[in-house]
Amino acid sequence: METGEDYRDCDLHGQEWDQRHFTDCDFTDADLRGLVTTGCTFTNCDFSRADLGESRHRTSAFRSCKFDRATLMFSEFVGCSLIGSTFLDCRLRPWTVRDTDLTLVALAGAALRKTTLSGLRFREANLTDADLRDTDLRDADLTDARLRGTQLDNADLRGARITADGLVHASFRGARVDLDTAIAFAVAHGLRID
Repeated sequence: METGEDYRDCDLHGQEWDQRHFTDCDFTDADLRGLVTTGCTFTNCDFSRADLGESRHRTSAFRSCKFDRATLMFSEFVGCSLIGSTFLDCRLRPWTVRDTDLTLVALAGAALRKTTLSGLRFREANLTDADLRDTDLRDADLTDARLRGTQLDNADLRGARITADGLVHASFRGARVDLDTAIAFAVAHGLRID
C-alpha cells in the first residue's frame, strides 16, 4: 500500500497497475494517459488537472478522490466505484461508464450530453446544473440525487428511479419516461390523479 506518495507532474502514461492501493496520494498534473488499472483502490487521492485520457479501469475503486479540471476523455470505467469523488470542470466526453457506483459523487455542472449512463447508481449524487440532455439513463438510480437546474431534456429515463424533489427541480422537456415516472412527475407538480 502506498500512502501520501507524491506523483505530481509524473509521466505514468501507458502503465498497467494490478491490485495496487493508494491512500492520500497526489497525482496533480500527472500524465496518466492510457493508464490501465485492475482491482486497484485510490482513497482520498488528488487527480487535479491530471490527464487520464484513454485510460481504462476495471473493478477499481476511487473513493473520495478529487478530479478538479482533470481530463477523462475517452476513458473507461467498468465495474468500478467512484463513491464520494468530486469532478469539477472536467473534460469528460466521450466517457464510458458501465456497472459503476457513483453514489455521493459530485458532478455539478458536468457536461455529459449524449452519454450512456444506463443502470448506474447516482444515489445522493450532486448533479446540480449538469447537462444530461439526450443522455441514456435507463434503469439508473437517481434516488435523492440533487437535480436543481439539471438539464434532462430528451433524456431516456425509462425505468430510472427519481425522487419527487428531483422531478420538481430538473428540466425534463421531451424526456422519455415510463408510466410510474410520469405519474410521480404529475404528483410532484401538484396534480391530482383520480
